Amino acid sequence: MTVTKLKEFLSANGVAHITINHPLAFTAMQIAASAHVAGKNLAKTVVVNLDGKPALAVLPATQKVDLERLRQAAGAASIELADEKELTADFPGCELGAMPPFGNLYGMEVFVEPMLAADEEIAFNAGTHTELIRMAYKDFERLVKPRLVAM
Repeated sequence: MTVTKLKEFLSANGVAHITINHPLAFTAMQIAASAHVAGKNLAKTVVVNLDGKPALAVLPATQKVDLERLRQAAGAASIELADEKELTADFPGCELGAMPPFGNLYGMEVFVEPMLAADEEIAFNAGTHTELIRMAYKDFERLVKPRLVAM
């Protein structure tokens, strides 16, 4: 999904949002710094395979996903990080590593760290390494219907 399509999806669903352009950055913490967003307030998207099915783990840039904890919470027998080939195939139009946390648009379950849900807003990669989108968490929750899981 391209940035334009994501913005169109948000607008079509009545979601107020802003785009934050920032210098090219690749890691979640580099993005947070270049966009002047606190790392704990920037949501990063980690793609995992739960029992062979792709799913999204969405957590603050300052944290690492605890795969075993997520596996248990999801009730899965197995979990592994998705590889680059899968990411390219599963997220057409997105730059590698800049996937937005909208698993609903890709047929994937989404798991969100409760710390992100406690904030009024959520900021995340918009499909590129130079743009973020910031919007109300309640709108994100309404559209994505994520499961809250401490990771």
